[in-house]
Amino acid sequence: MEEARRAGIRRICVAAFEGETGGAVASGADSVEWMRVGQLGRLLESAKRSGARHAMMAGQIAPGNLFDLRPDLKALVLLARLKRRNAETLFGELAAQLAACGLETLPATTFLENHLATPGHMGGPKPKARQLDDIAFAFEIAKATSRLDIGQSVVVKNGTVLAVEAFEGTDDCIKRGGALGRGRAVLAKVTKPGQDMRFDVPVVGGRTLATAGEAGISVIAVETGLTLLLDKPALCAAAARAGITLYGFPA
Repeated sequence: MEEARRAGIRRICVAAFEGETGGAVASGADSVEWMRVGQLGRLLESAKRSGARHAMMAGQIAPGNLFDLRPDLKALVLLARLKRRNAETLFGELAAQLAACGLETLPATTFLENHLATPGHMGGPKPKARQLDDIAFAFEIAKATSRLDIGQSVVVKNGTVLAVEAFEGTDDCIKRGGALGRGRAVLAKVTKPGQDMRFDVPVVGGRTLATAGEAGISVIAVETGLTLLLDKPALCAAAARAGITLYGFPA
């Protein structure tokens, strides 16, 4: 939100979700409307009232909440049309609904270009040769699993796959892989082929870094130009304190 203000955006209206949206995000907006996940009709009416012409999807909805919906009638109609229910189909249909209300959905990286991952070593200890090999291997596996729409993160150690992300999300994948690796494991997080950058953008923030530290992950490798590092300077400094390498791998 601060970056949008710096770019000259004068009015920001937020549709906030109970149990999902942080108070700091809501407090920085010009107007906020709180709703439950699944209240599509209320979301679209709020978008119309705002007078906005552009929308961005920021943050995330916990994966479990996508299967614990209390949908309104409009959401029920939408869900009935979908043969597959995942982030891509759900949020893609939401973008189409917003377009019907006159709002163009912008890429989630808009205003945040300075916080995208850059090539090579970004923070923490410089990676060793064995770790660079594991990074390349982890990316190969993660690209394969993401292409199959299984998950976009993997944990490897010494050329062995320890954990592959599925519906449980990145944090639980990190915990499983870290427990098996008993320290010094490598996490890779990638995009899937044709990923819609309006939503579901790979993100690494303080929570990911903390989870990785607790699990014994020594390297977090992400795709350059396609992964958001939340508050990049602060994240790189925190990685140095935690002894965790942040590394950008070519997209």
